[in-house]
Amino acid sequence: MLAKVLSSALLGIDAILIDVEVDIAQGLPQLATVGLPDGAVKESKDRVKAALKNSGYDFPNRKITVNLAPADVKKEGASFDLPMSIGILAATGVVKGERLQRYLLLGELSLDGGVKPVRGSLSVAVAAREAGLAGVIIPADNVSEAGVVEGIEVLGVTELCQVVNFLNGCTDLSPYSADIAALFWQGGEAGDDFSEVKGQEHAKRALEVAAAGSHNLLMIGPPGSGKTMLARRIPSILPPMLFEEAIETTKVYSVMGLLERDHALIASRPFRSPHHTISDVGLIGGSNTPKPGEVSLSHNGVLFLDELPEFKKHVLEVLRQPMEDGRVTISRALSSVTYPSRIMLVAAMNPCPCGYLSDPIHPCTCTPLMISRYRSRISGPLLDRIDIHIEVPAVKYRELVDRGESESSAEIASRVARSREVQKERFKGTKVRSNSQMTARMIRKYCEPDDAGNRMLEVVTDRLGLSARSYTRILKVARTIADLEGSDGIKEHHISEAVQYRSLDRKTC
Repeated sequence: MLAKVLSSALLGIDAILIDVEVDIAQGLPQLATVGLPDGAVKESKDRVKAALKNSGYDFPNRKITVNLAPADVKKEGASFDLPMSIGILAATGVVKGERLQRYLLLGELSLDGGVKPVRGSLSVAVAAREAGLAGVIIPADNVSEAGVVEGIEVLGVTELCQVVNFLNGCTDLSPYSADIAALFWQGGEAGDDFSEVKGQEHAKRALEVAAAGSHNLLMIGPPGSGKTMLARRIPSILPPMLFEEAIETTKVYSVMGLLERDHALIASRPFRSPHHTISDVGLIGGSNTPKPGEVSLSHNGVLFLDELPEFKKHVLEVLRQPMEDGRVTISRALSSVTYPSRIMLVAAMNPCPCGYLSDPIHPCTCTPLMISRYRSRISGPLLDRIDIHIEVPAVKYRELVDRGESESSAEIASRVARSREVQKERFKGTKVRSNSQMTARMIRKYCEPDDAGNRMLEVVTDRLGLSARSYTRILKVARTIADLEGSDGIKEHHISEAVQYRSLDRKTC
């Protein structure tokens, strides 16, 4: 007796279809699982046996072989409990096959036959829709995240007997339908606002430029100057997420099991701020079974690294490839997975170990050698990949006590949104979404300065000894500044402002 049930396994943030084949034959009673199962999948035989008996079904006292195909893909987790149970019931004739081949099944079973939630339901629903299936049968706790996928039935169940009765046509299950507009509104709740920031007009302008072009940013200033406060307000001026971006980001959180039941869609741009003791695996992702790291959890959002030189040097160096390519590839002996990591990196650091270099009030106690060692923790190649370096000085008393209202996040966000619309039109038909992602060919096409701008750029490049990467970063930032101004071309003052945002390069001359 042979039966086949459709299920799914996660590969990175995407899901692939898995055929759960169940064969029941004469022989010594046993249940063997083949097809590269991990420990949790192998243990499912005990959960399946108890769940079937406690749900009122007979467990065959024969030799049962469960094959998870394709056999060369590693299978992880307890999500195959439900399809394996249904496969056994189908092989013994308890479940009929008419509906069985049109639905994908996923779920962990408790010993009493209850269906528990699993990870990656959103990716599974997308895979089922692309395969042309009628729908997915998943745990009721997962329907809110899978329900954002349109064009497919998402059926939630709480018990094994519900699935059996539905597949036999005895009962019907109501498909779950998500209110996308409500989910986006829920994710767009207001947070910190730039109107609360006193002073720091130069820094706020730099943050506006960075948000408009999705440029990486480094803030340098003494303790208490407001670097972290400014960074936490960046999401309030970023443009709203597109639906495609929200799905991409939600997939990452779904495979990690980090989605809350009441927040099934990540509709606001993520802001992640890991501690400087984080490991390279925690930041980039990895382990024996590759999982996304902080850089992927920040996809389409902001990754904030406070006290940048305090991070281990090898941890910072692994950021170079994700910042350049917008993705992380993790290779292991049995598999290679790719996670998205299109982020806006925002970092903050003190100018020296004591933090008071160039401060007019607090004397610096650091020697030149101490300062050099402190800054050398950040490599030149990493600094080259950060488009904007700005100094954030301490706020003066009269600025702190000023009762006047600063410009709000909404006003800044409106200018950022207009700039992003210009970029969207410019890069229509490509995968590029912002100026920071421009390729070399696009830079030649869209970032040609006027004659005065070219002369200034030549002088600056020769005097500072800028690398080719720093040169292109200046052009990209100048293009964003011109977009904010509504200018088609890049002029001399656009280049001048962009050069001012390379403070660490200026200190080398």
